[in-house]
Amino acid sequence: MTTLDLAAPFVPDKSQGAARQVYEHLRSAIVTLAFKPGMNLDRSELARYYGVSVTPVRDALLKLEEEGLVDIFPQHGTRVSAVDIDSARHAHFLRLALELEIARTVARQRDAGLAEGLQALVARQRQCLERGDLEAFIHTDQAFHERMFAAARAHDLWRLMRGSSGNMDRLRRLHMQLNGKAESVLAEHADLADAIAAGDAGLAEACIRRHLSGTLSRLMALREHYPEFLAG
Repeated sequence: MTTLDLAAPFVPDKSQGAARQVYEHLRSAIVTLAFKPGMNLDRSELARYYGVSVTPVRDALLKLEEEGLVDIFPQHGTRVSAVDIDSARHAHFLRLALELEIARTVARQRDAGLAEGLQALVARQRQCLERGDLEAFIHTDQAFHERMFAAARAHDLWRLMRGSSGNMDRLRRLHMQLNGKAESVLAEHADLADAIAAGDAGLAEACIRRHLSGTLSRLMALREHYPEFLAG
């Protein structure tokens, strides 16, 4: 399989380092499932595509290996890894611990602007769902949670969490494609936004527990539907 099955050419951002741009672009392709498990990632081909030397590509691939998103075989090459369930579980534990505290914190703040912003994002997600735009739905999903971290002045924790979530993100994206999952996400976001608007920290915490429990509980179904994506 060819490495760069992408329609659009890469447009570099001169304000960022080459390795960082290559890493972020490759990570996005893997996490959004554009690059599927088993896909070969040839360093020379990648270097030509990105218009860089092999060194930034090597550095980017090493970082992706640390996240469990690629497997590097010395002298043989690199390929996109299958979803590592243990890595996904670890990311889930981290996210649950952080978001429970974030939800309690922002609910107690009784910030009307935050409540309105979250409810607006729920409305935007509903529109995405109505027009069948899953990519925009997922992007808005992330914006919803990021908004809570920002309100709690914990954006560094958001970046920490997102930096270790690659396998969980792939798992959630697969789950989102199953019947009814997007609808349940929308309903859970609406309930959470209402709990935060009401200043009910206990209810907000319960909403987070329910919201983040779904994907890992459906591992058997996900393995059945997408055996080529899941390791083990």
